[in-house]
Amino acid sequence: MRTIRTDIPEVVLFEPMVFGDERGFFFESYNQRTFASLGLGQPFVQDNHSRSERNVLRGLHYQLGKPQGKLVRVVAGSIWDVAVDIRRSSPTFGRWTGYELSAENKLLLWIPEGFAHGFVVTSASADVLYKATDFYAPECERSILWNDPALAIPWPLSGEPLLSQKDRAGLLLSEAEVFA
Repeated sequence: MRTIRTDIPEVVLFEPMVFGDERGFFFESYNQRTFASLGLGQPFVQDNHSRSERNVLRGLHYQLGKPQGKLVRVVAGSIWDVAVDIRRSSPTFGRWTGYELSAENKLLLWIPEGFAHGFVVTSASADVLYKATDFYAPECERSILWNDPALAIPWPLSGEPLLSQKDRAGLLLSEAEVFA
């Protein structure tokens, strides 16, 4: 597993070693010992799978009180995945970083606790899998507005985004409850 540092040190891209031949390919998408040796030893307690169509934008989501670290990958299609630092005491508070994750590039993105997470589907559809370090707690969930001008995230959309009601009602970062 190759580690690729991002411009926000706690957010990390991983490139697995892929073994392929005429039959297809094989790679380890998660190995507890490997990730622990890279400093990511916390246990995952929940696996999630979403399927979305082109221009579906999910996020920017996070949980207060029961924060989740997420290890994200795409098994069909492609997305542009974004992590926003919402730790008020962090030197990178309010900064975001974004990466293409796809079935083709097989990259994994680690988004630690203290970050808001969102993605937009850039292919006809995409299946996204992610492991979480805490259980989903709807009473703790918060959402930052995907198009907050203070963040100025250049989402690669090919039209208007398809949003849930929850995501349409997201707050500006300046109004949102964030981590200390």
